[in-house]
Amino acid sequence: MTAMDELSRAADAPWAARGPVFSQPGLARPVAWATPHDLDRLRASHARGQRGEPLAPASVASPRLGDELFARLLAYGTPHQTHRGDVLFRPGDEDVDLIVVERGSVEVVRTETADVPAARVAAVDAGGFVGELNLLTGQNVYLLCRVREGGTVYRVPPERLRQLMANDVELSDIVFKALIARRELLQRSTAAQAMEIVGAGRSAAALALRTYAARQRLIHLWFDADTPEGRAMMESSGLTEDDLPAVVMPGATLKQATPGGLADKLGLSYRRSSAKPVDVTIVGAGPAGLAAAVYGASEGLDTVLLDAVGTGGQAAASSRIENYFGFPFGLSGADLTGRAVLQALKFGAQLASPCQAVKLNTDREGDLLRLHLQGGEVIDSKAVVIATGARYRVLPLERWPDFEGAGIYYAATELEARGCTGSPVTVVGGANSAGQAALYLAGRGSEVSLVVRGPDIAAEMSAYLVDRLLAHPRVTVRCRSEVTRLDGGDFLEEVSITDRTAGTAQAQPCSGLFCFIGAEPATSWLTGIAAGDDGFIRTDVQLTDDDLGPAWATLGRRPLPFETSIPGVFAVGDVHSGSMKRVAAATGEGASAIASVHKAIATLA
Repeated sequence: MTAMDELSRAADAPWAARGPVFSQPGLARPVAWATPHDLDRLRASHARGQRGEPLAPASVASPRLGDELFARLLAYGTPHQTHRGDVLFRPGDEDVDLIVVERGSVEVVRTETADVPAARVAAVDAGGFVGELNLLTGQNVYLLCRVREGGTVYRVPPERLRQLMANDVELSDIVFKALIARRELLQRSTAAQAMEIVGAGRSAAALALRTYAARQRLIHLWFDADTPEGRAMMESSGLTEDDLPAVVMPGATLKQATPGGLADKLGLSYRRSSAKPVDVTIVGAGPAGLAAAVYGASEGLDTVLLDAVGTGGQAAASSRIENYFGFPFGLSGADLTGRAVLQALKFGAQLASPCQAVKLNTDREGDLLRLHLQGGEVIDSKAVVIATGARYRVLPLERWPDFEGAGIYYAATELEARGCTGSPVTVVGGANSAGQAALYLAGRGSEVSLVVRGPDIAAEMSAYLVDRLLAHPRVTVRCRSEVTRLDGGDFLEEVSITDRTAGTAQAQPCSGLFCFIGAEPATSWLTGIAAGDDGFIRTDVQLTDDDLGPAWATLGRRPLPFETSIPGVFAVGDVHSGSMKRVAAATGEGASAIASVHKAIATLA
């Protein structure tokens, strides 16, 4: 190829002008964007008023596509001419497009808030594209994109992006990995200052807000109101203690913020753009519900996944799962369920949380089930999968509600354990979740009392956990014992543990009580569905003829695997009678139920 040919090629395809050097088949070497010098320090120090360095995606986060792949990407979009200063999207915009730059360049900017000035996040020139994971989650935009140098951009709307994800495996892998990588990088960049959460370090309301933000992987910074940085942030934003917890964003400040209020503001609450009924609605986003969403969406079903709290369910509260198939070194529940969320999004499932189902009409109208949500919305669906799991049990102790979120926790993750590091804690429960929590907390330097009502820790716990607990120098196992008293001011400070054999009680310091004593089925919102005496839902072979109404005679069939006494309604995971209460079993049930959903929908056609 001559020099003239090279110049001609560069003019026709400016994105390729940097040279055809590929790091993997079809993927050119990434552009070397400016590298931030110390993003971790920015996040740790919460430096006020400082402009952050431009974000620096590399390799996966900023792929340079070869000619053929770039042409395929452009084919999904619509061309638009641009001029310097044009705004392509701004904070608060909904359902934004993937922006592909054919000619010219654009920049992404974090706009100013009450306490920080504007800062540039990234610059994208010809051959690049603008977008991150919110293109799939549906979250409203929190950054601004404007044109630096006029030219041509292609807009790929959400429905076309989902078509790309479904139809072009090679291209979708590159784009999807880039969206994920950018979300991780943005969290460690100046972009994180686009949403700042401030609250008291041991406030239950603040913990709920932080847990929601963490499970949704929202780009944000957290400020403890009791630190100098937190007080400075509150002062510059005009916030008082009565306003906490609060969220500061471009153009908006949420006072006494809740997960639901934040979800509404970010566009993460349920919203349906089409009146067309969905194929399957899944209620509950624990492992069973997530597995059902992944398999449902990947097999072409129009899939909606709802959760009353946040994605992940109780599994997301597990600090470490070591007996999950395929992960010999273990992984946290948050990592496992977080990956499942990404899979569901990739295949086109719509996720909404917090979003609480309050009623299910089981009298089919036009072969549809109607699900009522707390906000008054309704979802018409051909099939419903109930994966609501179970609610945490509590100890019948005075002041228990006072200390929930302020010393009493139902999970042992970084968020809950941060205030207890190095201090004595108590874990209550005799199953795997309690054992994992005890080891995690002991590993962070706490002296742990594991309180078990039964005579033997091995009765309900896996052998590998029992061996580790008995050998750990900072774990004391107290069988045939129970917590009988709570003491403290605004936060839990002391518990009393009674030895039921000796009949003696001992008070000891406790900065955190982690409760893992089981749960009750979350089925109070359901009526007319056959359940056992314990409230867990019975399905398929567990159902008797007396459980089945006249609708089954009309259908001319028996319930399918995981189908309840109501045709088209399925139950999986912990809410299902006889479930194993293990993550692997729950995911298997969720995936298997989709095969039954397909058959049930076919009988309605």
